[in-house]
Amino acid sequence: MVALVPPRAPWQPRAWRQALYLAGGIPAQLIGLLVVLVPWWLATGPNGQRLLGERPWLKPWPVPLLCLLVVFAALPALTALHRNRLRSTAGLEIPPQPGLPDRRTPAGLLAYARSAATWRQLAYHLVAGPVLGAAAIVAAWAWLAGLLGTLLYTYAWTLQSGSLLSRGQSSPPAYLRPIPLDALLTLLGLVLLAAAPRLTAAVAALDARTTRILLGPSRAEELEHRVEHLTQTRTGAVDAADAERRRLERDLHDGTQQRLVALAMNLGLARVQAQTAQQAHQALDEAHEEAKAALAELRNLIRGLHPVVLEDRGLDAALSGIAARLPIPVRLTVDVPRRPPPTVEAVAYFVVSESLTNITKHAQASQAEVVVQRAGDRLHVIISDDGVGGADPARGTGLTGLANRAASVDGTFEIASPPGGPTLITVDLPCVR
Repeated sequence: MVALVPPRAPWQPRAWRQALYLAGGIPAQLIGLLVVLVPWWLATGPNGQRLLGERPWLKPWPVPLLCLLVVFAALPALTALHRNRLRSTAGLEIPPQPGLPDRRTPAGLLAYARSAATWRQLAYHLVAGPVLGAAAIVAAWAWLAGLLGTLLYTYAWTLQSGSLLSRGQSSPPAYLRPIPLDALLTLLGLVLLAAAPRLTAAVAALDARTTRILLGPSRAEELEHRVEHLTQTRTGAVDAADAERRRLERDLHDGTQQRLVALAMNLGLARVQAQTAQQAHQALDEAHEEAKAALAELRNLIRGLHPVVLEDRGLDAALSGIAARLPIPVRLTVDVPRRPPPTVEAVAYFVVSESLTNITKHAQASQAEVVVQRAGDRLHVIISDDGVGGADPARGTGLTGLANRAASVDGTFEIASPPGGPTLITVDLPCVR
């Protein structure tokens, strides 16, 4: 990711990368306007003559209208191009504009043409993009002119005699004659080179902000999308909570309750049927074993609700306990300098726990790896295995519940599991809500 904060010195690698990325985006910023102007220029010619011949469909004024239709048809592709450009160069994720009509029907095409989002895209590709491209050209010129001026003394000997840049061959204006021209150009180059990084960062920041406003959703669309997302995540959280409640009820009914019933029966039989001390001792031993088994199941159940070690010692210790209990080796890496909020920490714990359980049950894997890392205000969780793959949230295995858990805290859940493996689960959780 390229930071939009201006570098302090032109020799910093970040300044050069930012300049190269900005220069590389110039063709994409100018393409919309060039699609309209270049055919018009070819059809009109510099002095009114038609460069492409006398063809009725190449009359000068219909040409830009036809080209505008071409730009209109290519809006999704052009917009995707700029989103990918900023994602790869500035690390800026611009969300798509929600609710755009389908253009495959006449009614949808008309609605698309009347959409405010469509007009914002046109404004970017025909006006804002070319202006930003011109600004990027100015920034690139500042770098080039600054380098040429600063390094003048290293290549002046290669210039022809009488050249403006040749040392001692030309004079500056009268009011600057006390200063040699080569020294004046070198000083100007130093000034431009010092200003170029800040100019580049300013243009890049303006590009990112303008692109975000015109190619991304408006504030009203963002709020509407946010409401829809919260409604979906709330429904998912309710469904996940209901599924968890049913699981607890099932575990209590099928496990702990049955053991307690068996314990009560053993104690009752001991009281009624025990005739000797040996029989009573045997009945007490059986009851004792049932009581210990019930206690172990209760501990596991409580640990599944919210492990005490997670609250006391954090993710590293809690996940280490999970990895140690699995039948396959798990390579665990936890790099969390500051603990995330308890809710986010619990979501990360249960995502890892359920994922590792799925791996042992379904993946036929020989090993697994878990990486938990905090970067800024995001907590990244990556779980992988060398199993058979083919995991699909639509087929169950708890993956839908994991996605709902991540969405309940505005996180993202992604899984890549091609047939034959490997399986890679990536979870991104916000640490600041």
